[in-house]
Amino acid sequence: MALHPAQDGAKLIFAPAGASADPSVPGQAAQFLKAETRGGLRRSDLDPDSPITQFHKWFTDACQPETGISHPETCTLSTAQLPSGRVSSRMVYMKELDPKGFVIYSNFGTSGKARDLFGSEDGSSTGNPWASLVFWWEPLERQVRVEGRAERLTREESQAYFDTRVRGSRLGAWSSKQSAVLHPDPADPDDDGRRQLDKWVKESEQRFEGEEKIPVPEFWGGLRIVPERVEFWQGRQNRLHDRFVYDRVHQDGGEDKWTLERLSP
Repeated sequence: MALHPAQDGAKLIFAPAGASADPSVPGQAAQFLKAETRGGLRRSDLDPDSPITQFHKWFTDACQPETGISHPETCTLSTAQLPSGRVSSRMVYMKELDPKGFVIYSNFGTSGKARDLFGSEDGSSTGNPWASLVFWWEPLERQVRVEGRAERLTREESQAYFDTRVRGSRLGAWSSKQSAVLHPDPADPDDDGRRQLDKWVKESEQRFEGEEKIPVPEFWGGLRIVPERVEFWQGRQNRLHDRFVYDRVHQDGGEDKWTLERLSP
């Protein structure tokens, strides 16, 4: 695989292995063939009642050593700021999956995701609880897309996970004002801003010196994406992919149900 710059340097052209040596000729994209021998993905392959149950099945497949997927829990979290509608995305680790939804842990005080989800003090963001996750397991030619509303975990739930982190990571959570600009020390021409972060870490080390039990910060903790829609995507030849989507149907006074439909690629 290679990326060839155009002569004017204005764009890059993706060229798979074996493509034309002429950098001005776009190469043909590779085919998705893993599922062809078994006839692709069928409705009968999926759990008829729950996307959470179905995710467990696919996640178990992605965790098998022979897939070569080192971190199947990696996913993209996307949020949107209101009223501007500006979208931002970042890679995160799914740390838990419970019957309610997908859980990650992060800073929710100064981070961009906190601004998008919960609003900002200056009023530039009014808060938008809708978020999405995308899991991509290339060796299996599968992806899962999750859309739902975000909710904070309780402090007790966040503390339980926080206690499992190594001490350095717990101190790091206290130290970093996530997404804040780090200004270089004008007295040190070699400093690019890292010195400020190191200073915050040292302050946290001094604050919790000799303490093994470190409390979870108020601004840090778990976030659960409660799904409203979950799509399971299986790559197929000629871009005629198999797509199935679960949509939540809310029930008054009863347990919510899910519909399951095939989507056109």
